[in-house]
Amino acid sequence: MEFCDYDLRLAAYAAIVDADDRILLTWFNGGRCSRPSWSLPGGGVEYAETIEAAIVREVREETGYFVDLGGPLVTSSFTSADGPRPPRPYKSVRIIYTARICGGTLGTLEVGGTTDRAAWMPIDRILKTQPRADIIDIAVNALRKSAPNSSVPLC
Repeated sequence: MEFCDYDLRLAAYAAIVDADDRILLTWFNGGRCSRPSWSLPGGGVEYAETIEAAIVREVREETGYFVDLGGPLVTSSFTSADGPRPPRPYKSVRIIYTARICGGTLGTLEVGGTTDRAAWMPIDRILKTQPRADIIDIAVNALRKSAPNSSVPLC
């Protein structure tokens, strides 16, 4: 299938872990067509926006924090025959960067969007947290592989 035969969504997320081994999560309310769940701060990259600018914007909107980006941590993609514009198939490409808080205050700034709140969650509770989006497991596994002696659990 050629690239012009399917819809593509590019999304970017931040994996933010603090000194107390907590990861910053957001509550995705499901929007119009998905199930509510915990997720990472992040979302769709707008047309004229860089991936890095999208992460900084999304983290600010969804958590109230300003961040300094680290580097790319991991990418993930999936496809579906059922896209948002049937009968066109759909591909999602997700890029996760590491980041650290450099200002702001915890509190969702997004009004009328898909994020209701943000919270710090101990990493050792991640495997027990439901519902959670698979993007969390992808990030936690990548964090564990990048720092094998850390306390980050392998999902």
